[in-house]
Amino acid sequence: MATVNLGAIKFNWKGAFNNSTAYAVDDVVSSGGSSYVCILASQGNAVSNGTYWNQMSAAGTNGTNGTNVATTITTQGDILYRDGSGLQRLGAGTAGQLLKTGGSGANPSWTTVAGGAFSQLQYRQVGGNQLSNSNQSNYVSGLTHHYVEITPSTNASDKRILVNLNPRIVWNRSNGDCGFEYQLTRTVGGSTTIVQTSSSIMAYVNTGSGTNIRLPLSIWYMDTPQTTSAVKYSFNFRNPHSTSPVEVGSSEANTYNTYLAYELN
Repeated sequence: MATVNLGAIKFNWKGAFNNSTAYAVDDVVSSGGSSYVCILASQGNAVSNGTYWNQMSAAGTNGTNGTNVATTITTQGDILYRDGSGLQRLGAGTAGQLLKTGGSGANPSWTTVAGGAFSQLQYRQVGGNQLSNSNQSNYVSGLTHHYVEITPSTNASDKRILVNLNPRIVWNRSNGDCGFEYQLTRTVGGSTTIVQTSSSIMAYVNTGSGTNIRLPLSIWYMDTPQTTSAVKYSFNFRNPHSTSPVEVGSSEANTYNTYLAYELN
């Protein structure tokens, strides 16, 4: 009975091409990232010789537009991104930083975000400093004792300072009608600006006798000072209703007044 040579019934993977190896039909080798199949038995014929080899697959291009990713990102922690011209490397940021997008058409970057609701706090507590006012038309300045001062970390237009002044107000109820008005001020480099005003907070009709009236007050203000110089927040005050004296920061009952400024993230 005659014998029929069917040859190989599947491709035979031979690994990387070797010039000294004899190859049979349907042997498959790799060379330069591409693969080739033997179509005519031979030895010592390069894969570029179309008489003996057919190309099965071709090596692709490294990266984009010929960019080799392995040479673009070189260090652990690198991030690969595309700018307007091609692939770029963003080196690792510092510990605790977060990746920030600049939006469409901008490159990413690292940014530092402080923990908590604010990045710094300035706090003062004052007791026993009386500031009296008996003239209903003029304001008395509280800059000497009753203030808080903070130095912003940047002058960015979105850097916010939250101010909270907590003075204690005292009137002598036997001397006339009582009220309280204030102007919140900001002082930077010796220049003072009024940033907030109030209407009369409290009024009392004199009865001619009785103990003093005491009122705790909490003043809040959100500011964007846009400076890296020290900023001082204080207030001017008056009793608009009569010549009855009004005191801020009275030492009565050994009470204290607190003044705070927060730099928000």
